[in-house]
Amino acid sequence: MADNYPHGLFAWADLGSPNPEGATEFYSALFGWEGAPQTDPDGNYIYTMFTKGGKNVAGLGPQPEMMKGLPPIWNSYINVTSVDDVVAAAMAAGGSVIAPAMDVMDSGRMAFLADPSGAMFGIWQAGTHRGADIFTEPGSMSWNELATRDLAGAREFYSAILPWDFEMFRPADDATPPEYWVIKLPTKVDGDGDADDEFNGGVIGMDENWPAEVPAHWMVYFLVEDTEVSAAKAAELGGTISVPPFDTSAGKIAVLNDPHGGTFSIISAPTG
Repeated sequence: MADNYPHGLFAWADLGSPNPEGATEFYSALFGWEGAPQTDPDGNYIYTMFTKGGKNVAGLGPQPEMMKGLPPIWNSYINVTSVDDVVAAAMAAGGSVIAPAMDVMDSGRMAFLADPSGAMFGIWQAGTHRGADIFTEPGSMSWNELATRDLAGAREFYSAILPWDFEMFRPADDATPPEYWVIKLPTKVDGDGDADDEFNGGVIGMDENWPAEVPAHWMVYFLVEDTEVSAAKAAELGGTISVPPFDTSAGKIAVLNDPHGGTFSIISAPTG
């Protein structure tokens, strides 16, 4: 059994890509990852485990049949003690099951759910694989963020199925940004390797600046040393810059797409 993370912690992210080989080349070059392809007993490709410095950071697999024709997405996974219990709680709270609970050999048990606004997320019950080995280091996952038009509904749903608290973020300047809530996990310090605070992600309100056709969704952030440099490198590697680098109190952020459409965000620490 893996040395599990606390119940409710974002512990893993992976991408379902229409071109796993090309995506492996892109992310390896961008983040300095090493990709180790995994196969089934018949030799068929099933998954790529990305590592950095010998430590697990993220995963990659072929785009599922039910998602083909849709933009590939980075999936956020929440560590839970019982997938089946959280699935039942999510359905009772108005969520839906996108992919039912299933065992992934001895690695763990998983399911894909959607909240009432349609934002999809994964839940993971660890077996031999607990999730990422490092967080908030350059080239690793540093944040998971829900963008939704129903902030109150999101807080009600997630607090009903997970041990999450929510705290409104109030910027120090006079600007009026979209409403933002920080997700806090009180038990985070009990088992997370990055345990200097209780922060466990965020929820941002989708205001009039968001195109109407953009649905509610979870976004995965990866930490980089310099957002400007990494965004330019992503473009050189064949990706696109969806949202150019911009400054926030949390750091400099950019939203990028890999050459096959996978969307993710990068962030570097605030200057000064």
